Amino acid sequence: MANQSSSCPILCASFNQDNSGFAISTKDGFKIFDSNTGRLCYERSFGAFIIVEMLYSSSLLAIVGAGEQPSLSPRRLCLFNTATGAPLRELPFLTSILAVRLNRKRHLIERRTVIPLLSTFHRRLLVVLQENTYIYDSNSLAMLDTIDTVPNLKGKIDAHRSPLAAIALSSNGTYIATASEQGTIIRVHLVSEATKSYSFRRGTYPSTIFSLSFAPSLQLPDILAATSSSGSVHIFSLGFDTNQSRSKKSISFPGLILPDYVNHALDPAHRHVLHNAVSAGVRSYAVVRKVDKAADSPEFATCRAVVSLIAYNGYFQEYAFSINNQNESSWSLEREFNLLTLVSDGAETS
Repeated sequence: MANQSSSCPILCASFNQDNSGFAISTKDGFKIFDSNTGRLCYERSFGAFIIVEMLYSSSLLAIVGAGEQPSLSPRRLCLFNTATGAPLRELPFLTSILAVRLNRKRHLIERRTVIPLLSTFHRRLLVVLQENTYIYDSNSLAMLDTIDTVPNLKGKIDAHRSPLAAIALSSNGTYIATASEQGTIIRVHLVSEATKSYSFRRGTYPSTIFSLSFAPSLQLPDILAATSSSGSVHIFSLGFDTNQSRSKKSISFPGLILPDYVNHALDPAHRHVLHNAVSAGVRSYAVVRKVDKAADSPEFATCRAVVSLIAYNGYFQEYAFSINNQNESSWSLEREFNLLTLVSDGAETS
């Protein structure tokens, strides 16, 4: 996720596919961290980058320069090996690269769906430009497919009346969440049917959505997290019951996510909000790294989640979030540290 504000020291931030590690870049270079320990694992100082994507915890990175020097063009993708500290291959393009994705798993998303650019197969590299998406074999870099899209400045799909600001795919490839530039409504779509399944309201006033993240799950994700320019973190529940949900007999979800025909009934009180997590206007990126459901009785369940947040002003925060069977939530700050000043003796540097 690239930073659109020059006032923040972090230019981009991204977690790897299982959220076990994350990368940030500044005007000087990029750094790789372990999400579980906060350890600085690798850093490289040779210029500014707008995209740094990891492939799980491997030594392979996909990086794109910010264009502040000729050798780091935003139109050139570099596959970089952190083990050797050297580039492996480079791919030049005619226009600026907007997004890159790496994956080594197979998601069963068919080409005929309305979101072909999110199709990922075994060892695939996806490169998104303004009007094209290129799919490569990540080993040989042989081009496998080219998909023409409508003008797409942010490298995303059309799912709202206004342009998209954020998009997220669930870990099992089943659901996709989208938010428009207005930021008041977030939609959840079922990929297999290529249809809009659920909608919920983030707030009344417009706000730029910086990130969306589903909790890891093999089936329906339990929660969805969102960060915005308001500085707050929002959590919405999808996959577990509460007392409140059973009072709504026509609704299978806990009052937070409703089918479109009743989305006018969305109650703002159902939002679980952490206010002032970061300063208003500061870009942030949050992921749900872990979810546990503890059964208090056969009828009730409690959800506990670990939410990690990167603020583009340079800080990492990790929260323990929980919801009880009365739909009451709590937040607890477990860790916080400065990503820009952290030094580790065990980090590889080049």
